[in-house]
Amino acid sequence: MKIGTVDLGPRPVVLAPMEDVTDASFRILCRECGADAVYTEFVSSDGLVRDAAKAIAKMRTLPEEAPVGIQIYGNIPEAMVDAAKMADHAAEIAGGHGCDFIDINFGCPVSKIAGRGAGSGMMRDPDKMVAITKAVVEAVGKPVTVKTRLGWDDNSKIIVELAERLQDAGIQALTIHGRTRCQMYKGEADWTLIGAVKNNPRMKIPIIGNGDINSPEKALEAFNKYGVDGIMVGRASFGHPWIFTEIKHYLATGELLPPLPVRDRVALAKRQMQLSLDLKGPVTGVFEMRRHLSCYFKGLPDFRETRIRLVTEQDAAKVLETLDYIAQRWGDEPLKEQASVYGL
Repeated sequence: MKIGTVDLGPRPVVLAPMEDVTDASFRILCRECGADAVYTEFVSSDGLVRDAAKAIAKMRTLPEEAPVGIQIYGNIPEAMVDAAKMADHAAEIAGGHGCDFIDINFGCPVSKIAGRGAGSGMMRDPDKMVAITKAVVEAVGKPVTVKTRLGWDDNSKIIVELAERLQDAGIQALTIHGRTRCQMYKGEADWTLIGAVKNNPRMKIPIIGNGDINSPEKALEAFNKYGVDGIMVGRASFGHPWIFTEIKHYLATGELLPPLPVRDRVALAKRQMQLSLDLKGPVTGVFEMRRHLSCYFKGLPDFRETRIRLVTEQDAAKVLETLDYIAQRWGDEPLKEQASVYGL
């Protein structure tokens, strides 16, 4: 599967962009675990235009993440074009690798985004969505992709027609989350409409399916049953970056890997922790790892006190000592339960 000239190989499995989750340390770890591409946290077009330091910092990527997409969002056409141009030149503006493609977020369902007409709020104004997409495509040199949903609600599932219009606007790939905005993350993702888009003879660009991919078996079903070109893993990777290893192994061999022992989970957690410290420093690096650390060990018996230490300790050395203690106490014990804060 290619996004423009970027070759992701056959049946790629990519990491979804997730705010407060997919920072550089997690993106690098997921690439090391087998993700074929990764995306930044979403970047506000308004923030970039205002030269906000936080927005610019989100555009900084590293060579070991590539291929990586910078995702932007907003509802003001001029700001989206300016933000896309900045993403196109992110290496010069923010440092690092820059990006291999630019993704437009038309899928975020949270009220503070969708409620003001950005993210999946654009599903209520498809003409404006298409116009913004076309303007962005024409303004940049890198491939442009879109991530969106089925529609605003059950009465407006417009994705089949909308996909054609977005393709005509010039995007190089389309990711579809199989829920409406009003569903948020409730209920099951509807992959039938994702399949309908993929099987539409007018569609020529790659279609990436997203929603409820939380096991190797579901990943294979997405490819075989719905014919998508790629799949995107989101919430199920949180605290479980090795899900990419599991999926890629299953796709290649048809065999499930055994559950990862606690000792190996500790090694991955320490790897992410060290990346976070190197990239963000000892204060922010520790603080922003808290949301990840306890998720690595969901399901461990008698873990409450240790979990509290993981999410409250401020000293990096002591956090690493706690991780060593987890490896020593629980050792090679496998956890069958997938470690995800969302319970997927």
